Order: sequence, then C-alpha cells, then structure tokens
Amino acid sequence: MATDRRDLRRQIFALAAEQGGYFTAAQAMAVGYSYQAQAHHVAARNWLRVDRGLVRLAEWAPRPNDELFRWLLWSKGQGVISHESALSVHGLGEFESSRIHLTVPQSFTKNASGVVLHHADLPEEDIDARPGFPVTTVARSLIDVAAAGADEEQLARAIGEALDTGRVTLRRLRARAEVADVTGALRIERALSSREAR
Repeated sequence: MATDRRDLRRQIFALAAEQGGYFTAAQAMAVGYSYQAQAHHVAARNWLRVDRGLVRLAEWAPRPNDELFRWLLWSKGQGVISHESALSVHGLGEFESSRIHLTVPQSFTKNASGVVLHHADLPEEDIDARPGFPVTTVARSLIDVAAAGADEEQLARAIGEALDTGRVTLRRLRARAEVADVTGALRIERALSSREAR
C-alpha cells in the first residue's frame, strides 16, 4: 500500500484515467486512502461525489463515453453497456436516448433514475470486452433495440451500416437473433425486407 501522498495521487489518477475519471470508495481504500482522507478530498472539492460510494476527480476533463464508466462502477461491474448506448459506442445508427442503457443479471436489484436497466443473463458470445468496459456485440445490440421496438427505418439503417462495414454478417445476425429473442428476430427480418425493397 502506498504511503507517500504524491504516490497515492499518481495511483488514484491512473485508476481514474482508466474509468472516465470515476472511482469507488472501495477502490480508493485499496489504493491507500482511508475513509477520513476520502472525506477530506470530497470536502476540499478535489473529488466530486457522484453517488453513494462513487466519486470523480474534480480536475477531470470529460471525454466521450465517460458517463458509461459511472454506471458500470455503480453496477459493481455486473452491468454491460447495451441497446442504444452500445450502438452509439459501436458508432452505428442514430438512436436517441437521454439515459444510458445497461444490461444487468436477472438477480440484480439496484435501481436508479439515470440509467435504463435491462435484466438478462448475457452469454459471453454476446459481450465485447473492449478496453475499459464491456459492451454488447454489434449483433446483440441490434437484436436488443429491435426487440425493444425501435423504429423500423432507423433499425434498417443501423443494420445496413453494420453489414456494409463488415461489423456483422447477415448469417451471424440471423443466427443470434433466433437464439436471443424471437421478437427481435422478426423485427430484424422486417427491417431487412424494407431495406431490400428500397
């Protein structure tokens, strides 16, 4: 455990840099900040309290996707960025959502107004463990927004972008949709038909 203040600061900054400027009280404790030291940094406004047990460095310059880390830390690592939020991470479609979408296990019981929770036990093949945070794969993200009733024209465009850029194959998308969600599979087929009809 670090004891030098500069070393502690370097360690907490390195940790926060991997998590969009955020870190938990438990992570700060593991680095070497006592609860008293943490309270001091919050009172001095070096750290901004975001939620219970969750803070952000005050000096952190926001970057795209930083907010995703907040909700992943809030979920204690159980959540996976999904639905419209995942498609945004993948750079596909133009789906609008004022809140982050997170898929959490069926057993997850927490709730918050700033996030849309979807309960499902995702198989590993539907998770893209990219550096920094887990996100549902392109195929699973398209299936999820289809099943949730996305606008057919928007869905068709997003599917087209994914197919045209090689992010997913038609065979893979159909195979995963049949297994993951029958409603999503039907809506994907309708979107594909409308795309072909153009």
